[in-house]
Amino acid sequence: MNTTKTVNFEKLAAQLDSVKADVKSKLGEQDAKYIRRVIVCQRVFEWSGRILLMLGFIQPVLWLVGVLSLATAKILDNMEIGHNVMHGQYDWMNDKYINSKSYEWDIACDGASWNRVHNYEHHTYTNIIGKDRDFGYGLLRLSNDFRWRVKNLWQFVTYLLLSVLFQWGVSYHEMAAERVFFGKKKDDRDYKVPHSELKKRFFSKGARQLVKDYLFFPLLAGPLFLWVLAGNLAANLLRNLWTSTIIFCGHFTGEVETFNQQDCENESQGQWYYRQALGSSNIKGGNLFHVMTGHLSYQIEHHLFPDLPAKRYREIAPKVQAIFKEHGIHYNTGGFFRQYFSVVKRIVRYSFP
Repeated sequence: MNTTKTVNFEKLAAQLDSVKADVKSKLGEQDAKYIRRVIVCQRVFEWSGRILLMLGFIQPVLWLVGVLSLATAKILDNMEIGHNVMHGQYDWMNDKYINSKSYEWDIACDGASWNRVHNYEHHTYTNIIGKDRDFGYGLLRLSNDFRWRVKNLWQFVTYLLLSVLFQWGVSYHEMAAERVFFGKKKDDRDYKVPHSELKKRFFSKGARQLVKDYLFFPLLAGPLFLWVLAGNLAANLLRNLWTSTIIFCGHFTGEVETFNQQDCENESQGQWYYRQALGSSNIKGGNLFHVMTGHLSYQIEHHLFPDLPAKRYREIAPKVQAIFKEHGIHYNTGGFFRQYFSVVKRIVRYSFP
């Protein structure tokens, strides 16, 4: 890893470890009440949305409100609840319904697959080329670490399609990396799960989502089948666009750096923290905005402390920023549109050789 200023990695690790230990010492009823309150809100939004979709024939505005309500429920389920629970942020509660080992979210991606590819690989090997398969999702060239190919010329269109179908892209991510259907298998790849099991989980979870959203609930609505079908489709689209945009803004802004495997061998805790700092971006916003992003608007804090309850990131962000300033480490943050346009610029820039 190269830096214009020598970083005292041992001191950096001690300072950030202290921030983490301080938060862990405070975890308790306040945090438990918060996540349970969010779960209640998510359920209210979901069932309000489903009811309002069926009232669209009376007043189309009610259908639109229903779409927004259901989309909000799906976003909360994916971001503030599912993503954070599956990171183990609430395992200390010993609640079987809010546990990283058993939670399953309302998305096409199988939870166990996400835990392997994102929760472990991405958070362990963040932005290490050849190790972190979340960098570009195998579809986008986002740095000179990858050889340019003709298909990169239209990768902005690929990005738009990925955003529209994001839950399916996340679902297929592990299978694509394992080359289950296409491509020559890598000889040095450690296959933790048989391909037959990966295919079974992929099709099983995907089918359940399709049946639930596009058959079960529309059929339950009887003559209002099309109203509910269209509403579910619109809600899923909004959820996909929102989640993909927030995730891209946290990982692929112009200032985000990449690393090679040799640079990260025998990495100390301080060096690992340093890599997380340079490989992440934050987004400024208000409290509601942070909740709707699952607090991934604090992507830097999330990459530093993925197993701390995300609501705590707002509390520790000023401390992290002060520590970074002391060590001369850039704290990459900015408004939503600034960060998003930076992502777009990066996608377009690396579309060309």
